[in-house]
Amino acid sequence: MLHSQISFRTVYHAASGIRSCSRKAIERSCKSLTFARNLTTCSRRGSEGKKLVYSEYGEPTSVLRVESFSTDDLAQNLLQGEVLVEMLAAPINPADINTIEGVYPKRPALPAIGGNEGVGRVAHAHGSVLELSVGDWVVPAVSSSGTWCTHTVAHVDNLLPVSSDIPVEAAATITVNPCTAYRMLRDFVPLKPGDCLIQNGSNSAVGQAVIQLAQAMGVSTINIIRGSTASEDARASFETRAKQLRDLGATIVLCEDDVNTMSGRDIVGALPVPVLALNCVGGRSSLNLAKALKRPQSVVVTYGGMSKRPVMVPTGKLIFNDLSYRGFWMTRWNETHAREDRVRMVQEVAALVRSGALETVAHRTWDIDDAVDAVAAAMQPTTGLKEILKF
Repeated sequence: MLHSQISFRTVYHAASGIRSCSRKAIERSCKSLTFARNLTTCSRRGSEGKKLVYSEYGEPTSVLRVESFSTDDLAQNLLQGEVLVEMLAAPINPADINTIEGVYPKRPALPAIGGNEGVGRVAHAHGSVLELSVGDWVVPAVSSSGTWCTHTVAHVDNLLPVSSDIPVEAAATITVNPCTAYRMLRDFVPLKPGDCLIQNGSNSAVGQAVIQLAQAMGVSTINIIRGSTASEDARASFETRAKQLRDLGATIVLCEDDVNTMSGRDIVGALPVPVLALNCVGGRSSLNLAKALKRPQSVVVTYGGMSKRPVMVPTGKLIFNDLSYRGFWMTRWNETHAREDRVRMVQEVAALVRSGALETVAHRTWDIDDAVDAVAAAMQPTTGLKEILKF
């Protein structure tokens, strides 16, 4: 959007004394910002803030850099409807990596600050703001948010309140993975206690959230993870990961190699026939999911493609069982639903965290000065940890 580009570039250069359009132009466009202007305050960190930025798309560790910027007096320059947010924490998600690489459907204007998710505390508010107060915790309501920074300014329409009585790491990671799991368990099949679902990529952050939310609903889960049990070392690795998922509430955990074996089929056969399959891998793994759906009019929901291979469809199942194939993208859901719906969803997921039904994803925290190393760690395929920047 042109307004978004103009506003971002104006503020991006403001700290260097460069201003490319009038305050009135910014005022007109502030409500159309994707998340925030790159303004800052000295509310906690003196007169210097930091941000992780990129000026071109490419390999993240090559194009990202940490920059410092002045925060002097900018809190007094808030426009109507804006608040100054002091960021507390922000995760590094696969979508963030893809955005920096230039292959994600949503791409911000360049130069851009990385990050689409995080939590911050309102440090200052324009006098026109009634919805939020100083001290409130907030999360971005939109994508391409630019959360990898110490401070930012956003219009209240582009923020959602979140409870401050849950762990900061849980709040920072609440809007993408847990909300994706929440929506997929509610929007495609009317699941009820005693039902069963099957998923691949089960040790991903979404997969772990699915396990916990399904357990809270009384729904059994068949969980497939990549890997093999052919060797002793491979089996030991699988058992470690499987135990982690069982500790979260997984009913059954299988590796891809065992899904179609006699023992694997016997294990799956001991549970109710699954009515929902959640696919984030694609390729042959997605075919294995569909084969497990023996009840007519079951649904396969695809929300990722980690194998970078197309979804495979069993023709017989599609015809004779009338399988439905659907896609889900959290960004699209946010864009097509009212703010009230998004606020309610975040509140309900936060309540699950507060009750203990949903644990904070296993994670590792980093200082922003080490943010490029944190991104490199997040790009490794088997860490099993969510990398989170804390400010």
